[in-house]
Amino acid sequence: MIRAILSFFGAIYSFLTMSLVFGGLMGVGMFWMYSRDLPSYELLAQYTPPTISRIYNGEGQIIDEFAHERRIYTPIRDIPPLVKDAFISAENKTFYTDPGFDVQGIAAAVVEIVKSHGRRIRGGSTITQQVAKNFLLSGNRTIERKVKELILSYRISQTFSKNRVLELYLNEIYLGANSYGVAAAAQTYFNKTLSQLTPDEAAYLAALPKAPSQLGPVRDKKAATARRNYVLNQMYLNGYLTKAVAENAEKQPLRSVQNGDFPAFREKLPPRDYFTDEIRRELSETFGKQEFFGGGLTIRATVDPQTQQWAAEALRHGLEKFDRSKGVWRGTGKTIPAADLKTEVKWRAALANTDVARDVPGWHPAVVLSVKKTSADLGIEGVPDNAPEGHELTDKNLVWTHKREHDGKIVRARDLDALLKPGDVVFVKAERAKDGSFQQWSLRQIPQIEGAFMAMDPRNGRVLAMQGGFSYQNSSFNRATQAERQPGSSFKPIIYGAALDDGFTPATIVIDAPIEVNTPQGLWRPKNAEDKYYGPTPMRTGLIHSRNLMTIRIAEQIGMDTVARYAERFGVYDPMQHYIANALGSQVTSLFKLMGAYSMIANGGERVTPSLVSRVQDRFGKTIYRHDQRICTDCKDPNLPPGQSPTIESNRQRVLDPIADYELIKMMEGVVKSGTAAGRVNLPVPVAGKTGTTNDSKDVWFIGFTTNLVAGCYMGYDTPRSLGRGAYGGTLCAPVFNEFMQKAVKKYGGTTFPVPPGGHFVNVDRYTGAAMDPSATGPDVVSIYFRDGDAPGLGIGVVDGGFKMGSNLPLFTPGENDPTSDGGVGQKQTVTTSSGKVKVLPGKATFGTVNSGGLY
Repeated sequence: MIRAILSFFGAIYSFLTMSLVFGGLMGVGMFWMYSRDLPSYELLAQYTPPTISRIYNGEGQIIDEFAHERRIYTPIRDIPPLVKDAFISAENKTFYTDPGFDVQGIAAAVVEIVKSHGRRIRGGSTITQQVAKNFLLSGNRTIERKVKELILSYRISQTFSKNRVLELYLNEIYLGANSYGVAAAAQTYFNKTLSQLTPDEAAYLAALPKAPSQLGPVRDKKAATARRNYVLNQMYLNGYLTKAVAENAEKQPLRSVQNGDFPAFREKLPPRDYFTDEIRRELSETFGKQEFFGGGLTIRATVDPQTQQWAAEALRHGLEKFDRSKGVWRGTGKTIPAADLKTEVKWRAALANTDVARDVPGWHPAVVLSVKKTSADLGIEGVPDNAPEGHELTDKNLVWTHKREHDGKIVRARDLDALLKPGDVVFVKAERAKDGSFQQWSLRQIPQIEGAFMAMDPRNGRVLAMQGGFSYQNSSFNRATQAERQPGSSFKPIIYGAALDDGFTPATIVIDAPIEVNTPQGLWRPKNAEDKYYGPTPMRTGLIHSRNLMTIRIAEQIGMDTVARYAERFGVYDPMQHYIANALGSQVTSLFKLMGAYSMIANGGERVTPSLVSRVQDRFGKTIYRHDQRICTDCKDPNLPPGQSPTIESNRQRVLDPIADYELIKMMEGVVKSGTAAGRVNLPVPVAGKTGTTNDSKDVWFIGFTTNLVAGCYMGYDTPRSLGRGAYGGTLCAPVFNEFMQKAVKKYGGTTFPVPPGGHFVNVDRYTGAAMDPSATGPDVVSIYFRDGDAPGLGIGVVDGGFKMGSNLPLFTPGENDPTSDGGVGQKQTVTTSSGKVKVLPGKATFGTVNSGGLY
């Protein structure tokens, strides 16, 4: 009997022993099998996670940031103990003592698997296991993944210090709201740095790894608070907080940016604009989207905040002035339901959710609460109901507003209730007197006409300002870089520069007479903007007064292949088509490219490339891009005498001969003094430029420069159509340029354009191009710079471009287009009427006021 009992227990013992042996062998085999193809955990030593790329302006201030995963990498030494303690208490209280895995947690997970017959596989992962899973494995909930995770976590724990593992974890973990890592999450939820967090805030962040999408501070506030308090209690039990501190923290409400308790970090940044968005486009192409959005780049933008503000203001003023001159009220097209107008809380919430632009300084979105014939009651965003300015809109706004009826007819709105309806969302701006006192709320609207404005330093190509439209939030399409439009006469300086480089002089005589060209599309008869012809004329006059027929003859004389070569050299086209009509700017280009070309003219003829970025550094601080490639030979010389500037060597390509470039600049100065921009640009420093207007005034331009600054304006509808009568580069864009430059020259200065060596000045008759006595003076005398060996009448003869001048043409005599000459255009006349009264008649309009030339 005893023997039988012993035999029974012996059999059981043998069975258990063999089971343990075979189980152990199976476990060893399983671990061996899964460990063969494990990813290398040594990759963690080179961990470079995707981090935020940030853009800084010229004053070192953050102006924008870009990231697919919003992460701010923070070394473990910079993470406060409070934050580390919170996550260890929430996720792995034995972190500092375990071998990379928690035996008790694994046992609990095995029991769960057995009970559920493999259907439920619970967590139990340590921080080290989570690092293994997040960095090296997939998120699949399978036994195979768990075994691999266990093996890797042990090896990681044996290879890396606990601080390194914790650093990897706290920078990689996803914590909701596109925030990766604790530093980004602290900024997202509390707009604080890690060192500024309180115990309850640190505990909330540590609560999020469990279920970041289900523990939001607004929608899931109750569950989030409960989980936060659990973490605080664990911190107390683990000895990281005293009982009093933990209990006090649990009593705190769950405050966050999302609940409106803190301002968002983004609110500290200026609104995203055309400048930073263009940098995004440019660098995404240069470095690739993955590197730009995740490389942690430090980008030094060339933008000057004050100059950018002036550019935006000038362009907006010009666009709004033109739009108001049309007098058609369109509004925003957005309305708020009547049910949301009953209480202030409702209409403010509805207005805040209305998608309208909010990046125009001084403009407030508002909703019409009620309206009568002479006044309307508004709810104004950002203005309290009890504000001293009130919230009444008066019928003074009817001065410029007309209404377009359903049949397309435009009628005068005589009463406010004919213009506005309750629920209409509008823009208003507070009009103030010179002393700052409030006058009235005025209606505003986003203009239909659009445009672009740029300013840049011609010496190095740094773009100081770029405004690609009226409002970025209304339309992110950048008309400075993305809009390809016909430049019209603003292209002419390239042709005249090519001609000067080819042996022409400003006094070279060019025939101004009708031309006929046979084309596959039929007979082309280009004409001057004013439809008048002046016969043999000095070349400088052709540019100053934007003579199309002279320009075509010059282009034909030097050849369209030469024109194309210079246009491509200046960066206006790539490539330029060799059609004669392109001499008048019929091939499309952008303001950005034209600005580069004019900068090369302004700096003496050296190649510069417009750039929005001066330098880019990678996440380690290494410079990986620098725009200015000029060499400073003695910047690091400790013996450089005080007051002596360092020597900068330019290795840039020359695109135009210095003398030809100077001659071109002086001709473009004439455009501003007496040509198509006369009276529109008035600056205290020398300035040169060129207007441009295309057929039917669809696009208008003005680009001008001083010695230190180039600025350019473009205006037109996004869907090309005529801007109407009186719309020219000289009437629309030149005033925008002038408004901007009046402020800019005070900051950037300017001086006379430097005269290059190798030439001499000669007095010339402005109308005939003939040399005059050096002592000659008067309105008909102009001093022109010739290269040594050249003189009026030498070199190229009369230029007709192969087009002969016909006889009996109605040519106009010299002076008729000159407002300064006796009896010429612009002079007032005194006449006696039939009733015997004496009247003074205004002079004829100058070509600068009537038309700026262009594509015909």
